[in-house]
Amino acid sequence: MLGVLFLGQGCDPEPSHLAVLTSLAPAAAPTATLQRQAPDELFGELFRRVQMERVFADGKTFVDMIPKAEPSEIMGAYAAAKDLPGFNLKAFVEQYFAPPAQPESGFVSDSTRDIADHINALWPYLTRRAGADEGAAGSLIPLPNDYVVPGGRFREVYYWDSYFTLLGLQTAGRNDLVRDMVENFAFLIDKVGHVPNGNRTYYLTRSQPPFFALMVEVLAEIEGEEVYAEFMPQLISEHQYWMQGAADLTPKQRASNHSVLLGDGSILNRYYDAGDRPRAESYREDVLTIRESGRDSQLVARHLRSGAESGWDYSARWFADGENIASIVTTDILPPDLNSLLWKLEQVISEHHPDETTATKYTRLASKRAAAIDKFLWNPLSRYYEDYNWTTGQHTGYLTLAGTYPFFVGLAPQEYVETVGNRLSKDFLGPGGLRTSLQRTGQQWDAPNGWPPLQWMAYKGMLDYGRIALALEIKNRWMKNNQRVYANVQKMVEKYNVEDISLLAGGGEYPVQDGFGWSNGVYLRMTAE
Repeated sequence: MLGVLFLGQGCDPEPSHLAVLTSLAPAAAPTATLQRQAPDELFGELFRRVQMERVFADGKTFVDMIPKAEPSEIMGAYAAAKDLPGFNLKAFVEQYFAPPAQPESGFVSDSTRDIADHINALWPYLTRRAGADEGAAGSLIPLPNDYVVPGGRFREVYYWDSYFTLLGLQTAGRNDLVRDMVENFAFLIDKVGHVPNGNRTYYLTRSQPPFFALMVEVLAEIEGEEVYAEFMPQLISEHQYWMQGAADLTPKQRASNHSVLLGDGSILNRYYDAGDRPRAESYREDVLTIRESGRDSQLVARHLRSGAESGWDYSARWFADGENIASIVTTDILPPDLNSLLWKLEQVISEHHPDETTATKYTRLASKRAAAIDKFLWNPLSRYYEDYNWTTGQHTGYLTLAGTYPFFVGLAPQEYVETVGNRLSKDFLGPGGLRTSLQRTGQQWDAPNGWPPLQWMAYKGMLDYGRIALALEIKNRWMKNNQRVYANVQKMVEKYNVEDISLLAGGGEYPVQDGFGWSNGVYLRMTAE
């Protein structure tokens, strides 16, 4: 019975999942100490007009611009001028805001370089210096150490991108930057209570897939096991952030923040943004989606923001109808990728925590999560490739590469790899690498696009589980695709078309970006494998 399991009084001699989580819960949720406001909060009507009237083609441009005066002065000037004859909104913005910083400006591609030399020459241009600040009214959050940005329109550090960037930095021998990046994320966990999507004020309400434990693992490979003790407080804080609300779950309140209670008393996690207004950086797009949906505006806004937390913004895996973004239901979904990463986090804590009692508690949490993943996220027909909708009690029917995460982190039973690998080879593998999903929807995290982090995780998972020929085929097709594009344009881009290898990529909210942090990292690391 659910109530019996809830109280830890059933047949299981181990403490219940909830009881263990309650014993580990912080006295209070972490409180953000970075009090800077986001641009939509600071600039109100001015912000809304700039975004809705498309003063800039890319909604991210304005939120990254650097105010030249205090917000009160800017808004006072706007109030005085906005109704005057001949008022020019774009000219006003250009008067009071400087263009966004472009850290990679000045880099010139050289066709005589091979890809590895190109990537290594590019690192300095993608690196931002410690303490970089744009003023209290700017959206950039200063960090204590140097950091690498992805490139293109992405002018700040990103959470899950950075793990794959670290793989490249490690391969290139840039161990100083690996440590800098890990320390920056530890700083954000301490100061904000979690690692935000990126170091911008408009990202503070959400995180991204939790790769911090894997980042610490990379640093430990470089510096030794003592690294785990150094960052153990932040590893535990990361876990507490994702489990906030778990202790409050009941059969009548099955979901709170990132945590969801299932019918057998186990707990799994979902993506969940604390905000419920349109994203500042995609304000116009979100407003139009909300209008199209005809649904509650705050609910749809939260689903959109939570989809951004997943890093897969967007894929039809989050859509109720599998086609239209207006049907988005991200917070209804329990994904195998997120839960695999949280299992990995629990494993790292349990294996390296110096206190035996605490280590044992995290061992139990990892064991209970593994059992819940096997029960709810493994499907004999589709394997791990489908998400689970906890509100309907059904799998979504939408197959994606998220199903390879349990192999990447070492969670999946060995006997599952044959059928998962066969499906990967038969349905997901295209001429240029692995397609992200099996459907073409126009969304950038669906077919025909392939993304560097997913190629790496699928390759590494299959390699670790003994599907060596498949792993090498994934790696070879992906690297040849990268090489082909580089030969044509002397660039590494953020995503690639893996079906039509005469093209770059397609689909999504914005044009293909060049740079590019995680593409660089995955390619370099694959060259060393």
